[in-house]
Amino acid sequence: MKIKNLVLSTIATLGLFAVTTTAANADTVTVKSGDTVAKIAKAHNTSVSAIKQANQLSNVNMIYVGDQLTVNGTSSTTTKAATTASTSTTTSTTASTTSTSTTSTSDSAAKAWIANKESGGSYTASNGNYYGKYQLTKSLLGGDLSAANQEKVANAYVASRYGSWTKAKAFWMANGWY
Repeated sequence: MKIKNLVLSTIATLGLFAVTTTAANADTVTVKSGDTVAKIAKAHNTSVSAIKQANQLSNVNMIYVGDQLTVNGTSSTTTKAATTASTSTTTSTTASTTSTSTTSTSDSAAKAWIANKESGGSYTASNGNYYGKYQLTKSLLGGDLSAANQEKVANAYVASRYGSWTKAKAFWMANGWY
């Protein structure tokens, strides 16, 4: 009887591993020279439309070197989740955590993308009245040009105006500014 339970437990764990591997892979890819969305999709066992949707791309032919794209494919494995999971309850918890993680990963990628476009990621970049990593007005920064204040003010600005960094990126892509 113990051997039968061991075999069933092992099969259940392997099944969970397969589910976790498929559900939990959200990678951020930095676009390199020569990359296309189709090439990235093929490399990560996903589709162009999945990448387009995950990154809210209005035109899949307009990606730039340095862009960070969220890719939900199956090119890597999630061993840790599989080894710690042992019940179907854990499967739904893993899927829920992954969903939350994907959203924040997408927002983080969009935030990094905007910072790269606005200032090359520099906290000291200056362009007239616009200053810092996110090229905010000096009056909006309230005289505090520190990196911590730039992050705080940028997050508040984006949350109030767009609701998320992903939406701010979509606006930037459509208008050339955010």
